[in-house]
Amino acid sequence: MGNKHTDKKKKKVNEFLHRGVLEVTRSGMGFVVVKNLERDVLVRPNDFNTAMHGDTVLVKITQSKAGNNRIQGIVDAVVERKQTDFPGHIEMGEGFAFFIAETARPMTDVYIPMNKLAGAVNMDRVIVRITDWGKNKKPQGEVLQILDESDENDRVMKEILLENGFDIVFPEKVLEESESLPQTIPPADLEGRKDFRKVLTFTIDPADAKDFDDALSFRKLKDEIYEIGVHIADVSHYVKPGTLLDEEAYERATSVYLPDRVNPMLPEKISNELCSLRPHEDKLCFSAVFQIGHKGEVKDYWLGRTVIHSDQRFAYEDVQEIIDKKEGQYLEEINLLHELAQRFRRQRIKKGAINFSSTEVRFKLDPKGKPVGILVKESKESHQLIEEFMLLANRTVASHVAKIKIKKKSVPFPYRIHDTPDKEKLAPFVEFAKKYGHHFDTKTPEGISASFNLMLKDVKGKPEQHVLEQLGIRTMAKAVYTTDNIGHYGLGFGNYCHFTSPIRRYPDVLTHRILQEVLDEKLETHSKLEEQCKHCSERERAAMDSERAANKYKQVEYMRDFVGDIFEGVISGVAAFGFWVETVEQKCEGLVSLNSLMEYDDFRLIEGEYALVGKRSGRKFRMGDKITIKVVSANLAKRQLDYEWVLESGK
Repeated sequence: MGNKHTDKKKKKVNEFLHRGVLEVTRSGMGFVVVKNLERDVLVRPNDFNTAMHGDTVLVKITQSKAGNNRIQGIVDAVVERKQTDFPGHIEMGEGFAFFIAETARPMTDVYIPMNKLAGAVNMDRVIVRITDWGKNKKPQGEVLQILDESDENDRVMKEILLENGFDIVFPEKVLEESESLPQTIPPADLEGRKDFRKVLTFTIDPADAKDFDDALSFRKLKDEIYEIGVHIADVSHYVKPGTLLDEEAYERATSVYLPDRVNPMLPEKISNELCSLRPHEDKLCFSAVFQIGHKGEVKDYWLGRTVIHSDQRFAYEDVQEIIDKKEGQYLEEINLLHELAQRFRRQRIKKGAINFSSTEVRFKLDPKGKPVGILVKESKESHQLIEEFMLLANRTVASHVAKIKIKKKSVPFPYRIHDTPDKEKLAPFVEFAKKYGHHFDTKTPEGISASFNLMLKDVKGKPEQHVLEQLGIRTMAKAVYTTDNIGHYGLGFGNYCHFTSPIRRYPDVLTHRILQEVLDEKLETHSKLEEQCKHCSERERAAMDSERAANKYKQVEYMRDFVGDIFEGVISGVAAFGFWVETVEQKCEGLVSLNSLMEYDDFRLIEGEYALVGKRSGRKFRMGDKITIKVVSANLAKRQLDYEWVLESGK
């Protein structure tokens, strides 16, 4: 009976194709990870059917043995390629050339026709795009770029982007399309737009920014009522559905910010020229314009397309100086905007927004991209000024669309949502916070956010601030794009979307398009919107992975000069095999392995305490503890720092 039942079950499984992601091990064996299957599907290299590591595939089960943990299968089709461009080198033969990929996972050689070498010669390091995946023969490709052999940093940064599925070169036809866009604004394009060109308008951005996608306008109306416009680059005017530009922007879905470069979502002609709200130039915008009282109450708003003319380009540092010194250009306007922003901020936190402080670590680089110093940037009032008005615009647009019903149904829209904390993830954190004297009300989401804010206020400036903030953030759900509007828990908003950065985020372009349809009362069908939201969320995660990998590389590169040196650090993570330490001054994280601690004691992980505890001595290495470490190795190839604990005398 047992065998019959197994055969029947096996036959049923065989009838279906399962969608999953192919993971190729370093040895070359493949496993397809399928959500609804208990076990991964083993796929041998000969059965990949041109699929490569990270590709989304349809896998067919060929073998499923009872009482055995193994399911075997073959790739039936590739649904989506993770990567089409690869780094490696060229090997030449008599009248032919091959590309040998330099990737962590094995992949087949790629045939390069002689007319697709772009000037590359034998052993040149290059980036190649696969143009034909060659089902029954070797794949074919073309050389996109010849890499500078001496510039290791450039090669690694490009490799990180490619590993995460980001193209680093725009296709020629996409560039042609962007170049064909008119440099000046034709008079016809101004029709139906509100004219803000004579209203005081300025941008506030990082000092090194080249794409200015938001501006603020300011004018006093009457009786302490102010009109404040949030003006956003009108990317959707230039990037139309169905164009190659739009397809490319959607595939990328986001710009990626690495320590020494930006890999943009849109070609430079659009991001840095046509759509960048540069001073003293007329620019097309999509705007949210507010009438606001002096106490921060929004009395009215208007949404629609505009034309602006920025009077001034400020860096954050300039505005901070005006706020601090109470002197400088447009002092009255900046001061009032600052006061309103701080009111908005206080109101948000009072209504349940969680006030995690944000610090950004940046590297000071020499002309060759080598890190020579580290800068820690904190969120100051000038950043908060812009942040609060962007939040107001995003929330207002989402609320406006959420109110509208067509045949009693909501308008499909790319909301930015953030779910309430997961109770299971929260429980150990609540216990840990208790050890520092912080008590959490976990009965309601409102109680949790109020408890978080109270804790964050109490720990400000204390040694445990960083660890409690980091652990608190880890208990939070990830914010994503979706048509299912459940609100944004972390910000305390019932309705929220991304409207304010269309130069660097594709969901903002979708938001602009649908908002215009709502304003025109001419809604299109958006049957693929949820799929687009998922793609944008996935690309956002890939961009974050790229940024983390590039920052880690720079940390290792920086600390290479300090091997053998001793630093003060804070334990930033704990695992069964050791603990991570972030140096206090440099913010560089490395691992102290369990092996290096064996001479002192036999340490075991106590999960609830986020600590490694010595069996004999009871010595604890707990998250948040200050500790002295020595840098023992900095491995650039593995992007890994290794530290050793230094036992201080008298301890």
